[in-house]
Amino acid sequence: MKTVLKVAGIVVAVLIVAAIAIPFLVNVNSFRPQIESNLSSALGRPVKVGNLSLSILSGSVEADQLSIADDPKFSSAPFIQAKSLQVGVELMPLIFSKQLNVTQLTIEHPEIALLRNREGVWNFSSLGNQSAQQAKAAETSSAPANVNVAKLDLTDGTISLGSISGKRKPVVYDKVNITMRDFSFTSAFPVVVAARLPGGGSLKIDGTAGPINSTDTSLTPVQAKLSLKKLDLAQSALVDQELGIAGSADFDGTLTSDGHAAKANGTVKATSLKLVPKGSPAGVPVQVVFAVEHDLKNVSGKLMQGDVSIGKALAKLTGTYDMHGETTSIHTKLNGEAMPVDDLEAMLPALGVVLPTGSRLKGGTFSVELDSAGPLDKLVSTGWVKMNNAALANFNLGSKLSAISALTGKQTGNDTTIQNLSSDVRYAPEGTRLDKINLVIPSLGTVTGAGTVSPSNVLDFKMLANLAGVGAGLTHAVGMGSGGIPIAITGTTSDPKFMPDMKGMMGNQLKGLMQGGGKANPLGGLFGKKKPPQ
Repeated sequence: MKTVLKVAGIVVAVLIVAAIAIPFLVNVNSFRPQIESNLSSALGRPVKVGNLSLSILSGSVEADQLSIADDPKFSSAPFIQAKSLQVGVELMPLIFSKQLNVTQLTIEHPEIALLRNREGVWNFSSLGNQSAQQAKAAETSSAPANVNVAKLDLTDGTISLGSISGKRKPVVYDKVNITMRDFSFTSAFPVVVAARLPGGGSLKIDGTAGPINSTDTSLTPVQAKLSLKKLDLAQSALVDQELGIAGSADFDGTLTSDGHAAKANGTVKATSLKLVPKGSPAGVPVQVVFAVEHDLKNVSGKLMQGDVSIGKALAKLTGTYDMHGETTSIHTKLNGEAMPVDDLEAMLPALGVVLPTGSRLKGGTFSVELDSAGPLDKLVSTGWVKMNNAALANFNLGSKLSAISALTGKQTGNDTTIQNLSSDVRYAPEGTRLDKINLVIPSLGTVTGAGTVSPSNVLDFKMLANLAGVGAGLTHAVGMGSGGIPIAITGTTSDPKFMPDMKGMMGNQLKGLMQGGGKANPLGGLFGKKKPPQ
C-alpha cells in the first residue's frame, strides 16, 4: 500500500510539474500567425489576436485581445473587438507534434457593430463569404470542409444596431450571449441567443441556422422561436424615435427563412402604447396577431394577417412595406366594423385624440376604414369613420349652442347623445381634415359640414345646423334661409367654441337675395321693407 501511495504521489508531482513547465516549453505565440490566418480565411476579413498563453488545465490557448475588421464599404472601425479569445485545442498534438487542432472558440466581452445602408444591406452580409465558397468547393470534391468547430460561444457581449448615415443613434443591446454547436459552413447548426434589451427587457432566440449562404450571410436559412419580454418600443431598433411610438411589448412567435423569403408569425401584446408624438399612453392593452412574409433580397414584404384587438374591439390590418431608405414606407388598409366604443375609448389618447375636458365617449359602436400610404414619418391616411348610438358623457352641446338650441325648446341634458356620426377623414403630418360630416343629435337635429384639426388640436370647422322641430319659416324669420343655421367651431379639442357663423349668415342672406326672384326679400323683411312691385 505504501508503494502504491508513493507511486501515485510521484505521478501527481510529475503532472503538476508538467502543468507548470509545459506552458514555458511550448511557445504558443508561434501559433499566432496560424490562428490569425485560419480565422481570417474563415471569416473573409482581417483578424488580429493579441499575445497567446497556454492553459493546460482548461486545454486552451488564450489571446488577450481580438479584432475582426468590418466591411470597408461600411466602416474602418472593427466589426468585432473583444478583450479575450479562448481557443480550445487538442493538447497531445499541440505538445508533441506542434500541431494546432481547434475544438472550440470562446469570445469574451465582444463588442459587435451591426450597420445597415440605405439599400437595406447589412455589414455582416459579406462575413465568411470566401470561406463558405471554399467549403462548398471542398464538399463538392469530397474533401473535408475547412471550418468545423464543435462549440462557438460569444459571452457577455454588446451589440449596437445603426446605419451608415448616422441619422439615428445606434440601439445597444448588452448581456449578449450566443452559443453555436457543431458550427459548419456547409450544414445547419443549433443556435441560442440571449440578450438584455434597452430599457431592461429580454430577448431569446432558439433555433437552427445554416448552411451559410456563400454570397450573402444575411440570406442564410434560419428556423427559430423568438421571445421578447418588456420590449421598450421607444428605445428599440424596430421604430424610429421621431415617430413618437412608445410603450412596452411582449412577443412570442416563430421565424422561418429559406434564404429567399422569411416568414414570421406570432402575437404581440403592448401596454401603455403611444402611437403619435403628442399622444399619451393608452389605458388598455393592445394585442396583435400577425403573419408577415418578407423578401430578403428586395427588403420588402407583405402583412398577410394583422388582427388588432382592444378588448372586444377587433380591426383587420393588411398591406405591404418597403424598408429601403432611412424610413420604412408602407401601404396598408385598416378595417374595423361595429367595434364597441367602450373598449376603444381608452385608446384615444394613444392616437392623440383629445376630447373636451371632463368628457368621455360611451356606448354604441364605431366603424372605420383607412388606407395609409407613404414613409412612416410622412404617412397620409384617408378613409371614413362612423359611430352609432353613442354618447359624449359630461358634455352638454346644447349649452354650448344655447342661443340656437333654445329654438328647439328641448332640454339636452348633461350628456350629448349621438344617434349617428359619419365623416370622410384625411390624416397627414400637417393635420386632420374631416369632410362630409353628418351628425345626428336627437335633442338638437342634424349638423353637417367640414373642417380641420391642426397638429396642436386647434379647430376650424364650418357647420350647418338643421334644428329638430324648427321649421323653415322660423329660420327664414331670423334671416337664415331654409338651409339651416351656420355655425363656426373654433378653439381646441379640449375646449371647443361654438358661435353663429356671421359670414355664413350673410352668405345665406345674399344667396337668398340673388335667388329671390318673385319671392319676398329676406333682407328686406328683416328691416321692415317690402320689395318694389315688378
